[in-house]
Amino acid sequence: MAETFKKYLDPKTLSRVSALELKARQVVEGIVTGLHKSPYHGISVEFAEHREYVPGDEIKHIDWRVYGRSDRFFVKQYEAETNLRAYIILDTSESMLYGSKGSTKLEYASFLASALAFLLLQQRDSVGFIGFDSKINSYIPPRNSPRHFRLILKELEQSPSGPRTNIEEVFHDLAERIKKRGLVIVISDFFYDVEKTLLSLQHFRHKKHEVVVFHVLDRNELTFPFDEMTLFKGFEGNEEILAESWSVRKGYLKAMEDFIKRLKTGCMGKRVDYVPLVTDEPLDLKLSKYLAARTGKR
Repeated sequence: MAETFKKYLDPKTLSRVSALELKARQVVEGIVTGLHKSPYHGISVEFAEHREYVPGDEIKHIDWRVYGRSDRFFVKQYEAETNLRAYIILDTSESMLYGSKGSTKLEYASFLASALAFLLLQQRDSVGFIGFDSKINSYIPPRNSPRHFRLILKELEQSPSGPRTNIEEVFHDLAERIKKRGLVIVISDFFYDVEKTLLSLQHFRHKKHEVVVFHVLDRNELTFPFDEMTLFKGFEGNEEILAESWSVRKGYLKAMEDFIKRLKTGCMGKRVDYVPLVTDEPLDLKLSKYLAARTGKR
């Protein structure tokens, strides 16, 4: 079993990302102490604002200086600081099994998921994992411990791959199931209806989660490097198609370009981070670049 875990622990990737902190830019409930602040007011160390005293408030929180200036009672409110609660949501559907250069999109996505989980847990944040296709197949609630990391790695190895994706149903379900706001990380090829995908991502945003989308594609899906009669296998229930590659290349590339543009533009419009990844790109470099941009390190 130890060898299984090591499969997703690429030292080069983990060493690069461990020096950077995945800092949420928006206010989330759970956050790294000293770097992030909760949107909820509690009695902690950092002053947030005043509000007028109401019967039942503790007298010790009255700001007597403000009373001296205004002759009215106000109490101090503070911002509670807690750890980040993150959810890594991984698409394990059939289309993620495609790979043209020895590594499938699902394998690449699993390396990404393990690196992110490692980084977040190293920051003392809580991480949960969800694997899905047409339904939720794996659900590990957020925790923070070395043992929890091993549980996620085990699930990455064993998570089943279903024939179809149903992003709409799964994401709406999760948006209602995840009660406490936090960071939602989605890893998928997003081969699904774009408008329905964006609406389901908006559901997370409506629930005040920050959302990061990692869009994983194979190089062949972007370049269509076929030049002769080819049998194209349809994933997720689609039929096989025998076609002369040159006759469909232009239409395919235009459709792929439009698909990516609509997804990217839609994410940006909903304040969802969109991160494109191609499976022949070094994961450590791509992930480090993104995390550095988030933390303001160039």
